[in-house]
Order: sequence, then structure tokens, then C-alpha cells
Amino acid sequence: MDDPTFETFVAQRLPALYRYAMVLTQNRHDAEDLVQEALTRTGLRWSAVRRKDSPEGYVRTAMIRIMANRWRRPRREVSVAAPPEPAAEDLGLERLLDDAGVRSRVAELPPRTRAVLVLRYVEERSDEEIARLLGCSRSSVKSQASRGLARLREAVERAEVDHG
Repeated sequence: MDDPTFETFVAQRLPALYRYAMVLTQNRHDAEDLVQEALTRTGLRWSAVRRKDSPEGYVRTAMIRIMANRWRRPRREVSVAAPPEPAAEDLGLERLLDDAGVRSRVAELPPRTRAVLVLRYVEERSDEEIARLLGCSRSSVKSQASRGLARLREAVERAEVDHG
């Protein structure tokens, strides 16, 4: 992609961005909202974003910042009778979600812990970068990662004992 249009970028990267949002939110509706908000912000700045080394990295960083801001403010949900449009389908995501063990273990983690683990092990970001993105201290990132990994290990060990 030498100089893609925003529409081309979205068409090519939407499934990957949605999977990333699903890992962060653990909820289809929240993931869709997160992707939509991040892409809306990106679209408004596309002329500057497309010149960056990684437009997708820009969108993913926007997602993390949006999530961090949501943790800081109280939730205000509005219920509706029916969703306005059908959810996007992604076979790769469906295979991941079909593994109930993976889904349930990750879903048990608090949202901030999930974000720290995604940024550290999926995005391979440093603790300093994670702290900056989430607006917390480096030691908070380390403790969140440590507690999250410990909880995942315990869950795997319990599953092995139960099924072994």
C-alpha cells in the first residue's frame, strides 16, 4: 500500500482491528463500538495518518487510549430494543471464540489487565510504552501483568486437574 485511501485501509485491515478490539473488550458490541470510534478519529486525520510508518499502529494506539479513557469515567449505557445492524462476521475470530477455555480464561481478567497482557504479549510493547498508553505507572503495568499471568496459570492448572 503506497498511499491508500482511507476506505482501502479500512477494507483491508478491518478484520484484524476487530479481532484486536475483541481481545481488549471481550464483548462483540463493545469491540464494534471501539473499532468504530477509533476509525472515526483516524478518518478525520487520515491525511496525516497515512504518512506515518504504521497507520494500523495509529488505530491500535487510539483503541488503547479510548479504552483507558472509558475506565476512568463512569459507564453510561443506553439500552435499545434491537441492534441497528448485524454484527460483522470473521471466521478467524469465530474459531478463537469457539475455544471456550481460552475465551473464559481471558474473559475472567479485568479489562485493564487484559489490555496490559495484549499490549505486552501481542503488540510486544515495552512497559514504558504500555504505561504511557494506559496513563499509569510502569510498576502498575508490571503488577497488572504479573497478576494476570498468575490468574491464567491458575486457570490452566485447574483445568488440567479437572480434565486430567
